[in-house]
Amino acid sequence: MVVWDELTRFRREAKWPEGCKVQIVGGLVVVEPPPDGAHNDTVDELQRLLYTVIPRDWGIYQALELTLAGARGLFVPDVSVVPKKRCAADVPRLVAEVTSWSGAHHDRVEKLHAYAATGVPLYLLLDPWHSGRPTATLYGEPEGGSYRVLEMVKYGDELRLPAPFDVTVDTSLFPVG
Repeated sequence: MVVWDELTRFRREAKWPEGCKVQIVGGLVVVEPPPDGAHNDTVDELQRLLYTVIPRDWGIYQALELTLAGARGLFVPDVSVVPKKRCAADVPRLVAEVTSWSGAHHDRVEKLHAYAATGVPLYLLLDPWHSGRPTATLYGEPEGGSYRVLEMVKYGDELRLPAPFDVTVDTSLFPVG
């Protein structure tokens, strides 16, 4: 636990470039540049949709820190949907990550496994960098540190978020690049 404490202290106390996202991924401090316009527009479209279906006592956050010490991670998801009144043991109902060129591997691999191991019920990966073909992948049913792919669509198609959201995501609204 000493290494974890040192990592979190370093992350908290070091001087980082303004606007950068600083996370701990796989036991390493990872600094990503500020998101670009397309990234922010994707997050905005997703948030607008989610606000139409979540209860008033839930919130949608872009800067919520999730500490996953067992997974050697401290993540700041692009979107987290959580009850406003929560205890330390609560996990988000939904986490969404929009991949960037620099952080795509972390979103596709380390975060995927860490969110599953933590029991986050739904992980939405919006991946404009996926093999030259932008995709949206919904993961769910976490068990044993792994997710099942519930649905995967290319940008332009619709993806259905199950209960408690029960809403269709129109991925044609997400910019590419």
